[in-house]
Order: sequence, then C-alpha cells, then structure tokens
Amino acid sequence: RGGFDSPLVRSYGYPEGVTLMDFASPHMKPYVDSHWAKFPPINPMWHYVLGVINVMLFILAIAGNGMVVYLFNKHKPIRTPSNFLVVNLALSDFIMLTSNCPIFIINCFNGGQWSFSYLNCQVYSALGAVTGICSIWTLVCISLDRYNIICSGFSGPRLTKGKATVMALFCWILACGIASAPFLGWGSYTPEGILTSCSFDYLTQDIQTKSFNLFMFTVNFCVPLSLILLSYVFIVKAIWVHEGIMREQAAKMNVKSLRSAESNEQRAEIRIAKTAIFNIALWVICWTPYAAITLQGTLGDFSALSPLATTLPALLAKSASCYNPLVYAIGHPRFRQAMTLHLPWLCVQEELPKSTTTEDNGTSVANEQNLQGRRNSQNSSV
Repeated sequence: RGGFDSPLVRSYGYPEGVTLMDFASPHMKPYVDSHWAKFPPINPMWHYVLGVINVMLFILAIAGNGMVVYLFNKHKPIRTPSNFLVVNLALSDFIMLTSNCPIFIINCFNGGQWSFSYLNCQVYSALGAVTGICSIWTLVCISLDRYNIICSGFSGPRLTKGKATVMALFCWILACGIASAPFLGWGSYTPEGILTSCSFDYLTQDIQTKSFNLFMFTVNFCVPLSLILLSYVFIVKAIWVHEGIMREQAAKMNVKSLRSAESNEQRAEIRIAKTAIFNIALWVICWTPYAAITLQGTLGDFSALSPLATTLPALLAKSASCYNPLVYAIGHPRFRQAMTLHLPWLCVQEELPKSTTTEDNGTSVANEQNLQGRRNSQNSSV
C-alpha cells in the first residue's frame, strides 16, 4: 500500500489509496479483473501520449492501406492473385485500426477510462481479434505463395484467382470462428491494461478461459510462425543457391555478373521474397511481446503484468497494421511502378517496363511510359 501513497502518486493529484480500478466506469467494474486493483493509477500524461500515438497510427492506416487498395484497383498489371493476398492483408489491417483506434483515442482523451458499454467492449475486442487473426493467416498464405514461386520455380503450380479467393475466405472464416468463441462461452472479452481498451481475458484461471487462451496462442501464433519461418528458410536457401549458381556461371564465362541475362520476372520475384522476409520479421517483432504477455497470464504468472506492461505490447502489435502496406509498397517493384504512374507526388522513381501492350484502365502501358518520358524530359529541362 505504500506505493499507492507515495509522493509520486500523490503528485498526480489523486487521493491517497486510490487504485486503477477506481477509474473504471461503474457499469464496467464487474467485468474488470481484480488483478488491476493492485496497481496505483498511471501518470495521466500516458493517456495523452497513447492517444496521440493512436491518432498517428490511425492516419497511417488509412493512408497506407488505402493506397494499396487504390493502386490494386487502379493499376491493372498488379491485379495478380499474389497481390490479391496483399490487398486482403491491407483490408484486414485497415479495418483493425479504423475500428479500434477511434474508440481508444476517445477513451484516452476522456479521462483514461472505458467510456462505452460492455457490449461495445466485446465488439471492440472481437473486431480486433477477427482482423488480427485474418492478418496473421494472410501472411501465412503470402509466405506459402512465395515458397511455391521461388522454390518450385515458374514450372510449378501457380496461384490462380480462384485459389487466392479461397485462401482469403479461409483466413476470414477462421478468424470469425475463433473470435466468436467468447460469445458462446469459451473464453471471454474484458478490459485490460490501463482500462482504455479491451481484449480477450488472459487472467482468469478457470479451465474454459485457459484452454481458449492456449488454443489462441497455438493456432494464432505458434502454428503461423512455424509455417512462416519454415517457408522462408527454404526461400532463403533457394535464393542463396540461385546466387551461387549465377556467380559460378559468371566465373566460367569470365564476366563479372550474369544479371543482365537474368529473367526480369525471376529477379522481381526474388526481390518480392526479400521484402516479404523483412515484413515477416517485423511482424514477429511486433507480435511476440504481446503473445508472451498473454501466455504468461494464462499460465498464472502475473508478476510482470502491470498496466503499462500489457498496454504497450498490445499497442505494438496493432502498429504492425501500419507497417505492412508501407513495407510492401516500398519493396514491391510492381507496386512501386504503380506509385510512379498514379501517385507521382510521392516522388517514387521505379523503372517502368520497356515494352508491353497490356491495357491499364483503357490506357496502354506504352502510353504511360511516353507520359513518363515527357515528365522526365520536363524535369531535365528544368
């Protein structure tokens, strides 16, 4: 209790002996775990800091994910089955932050308490669960697609629109099924951390809650992570072997490199794979802390589960929804070409195909290249 009455707590303007639980709305207190009553209130400045961070995440989510969807609809050459999965990822990320961030921001700037009903808490949590699980499994599908292209070669079975649609539907159906379980009595949703957000309950120690949490940890973290890592281990190995063969052939022909003779498509696929590897690494960094926190709570060890220690990892996990489109847009050559053509104000310079007759929304790519050439000429003259 001494910590509650410390000068630091009193300096925030709170009465002596006040706890974090005292900041919960009266109608929400029955749903808040008693664990949070063990902690004094956090510095009020944290609410404003977290609110501002979520405002920035909200803007990035709309801009980044919206850009991916816009370019996919605008630029015909990138409407491939593989990129359909990227758009599915952008869509789930877009829904996650646009559905969660506004509510979190309102709570942060409204005294740091959950300002809505318990039903809103459940819906908030369910939307976060659906979109989070869908994003995770979409990344698995992208990894498997990259594995098929890089390791099986262009002679292997290619991803079709039908297969991509089935994979996307699988991600959404799986996510909706798991997220609906708490409404049916398996697990539950509850306020967490500093009580400005809600998530699934990882503190209650009954068998229903623990079994649900262990299922979530296994199906939505361990299994996807294993599939992703396994896919990219083989991808990296294939790229390494490919680079070795090219160096060996170049040495035999007494030239520095054979890259000028490589297939542009093959090089593009390898570049996409490298981008995807970076994106997956970023996902692991963002989601592992929160997965570790929830597992620790499920196993009954609450020693490190302070309000901020649970809120910050949750925020880091959701921030992955902003990084995904930025990484793919920056690293994907065809998306960069689309940005060069349709969003020139972003100042992205990507070399366009030299010859093609593919139509893009009624305008040939050849004509687009002529426009790009005139633009470059104007820049040169300036």
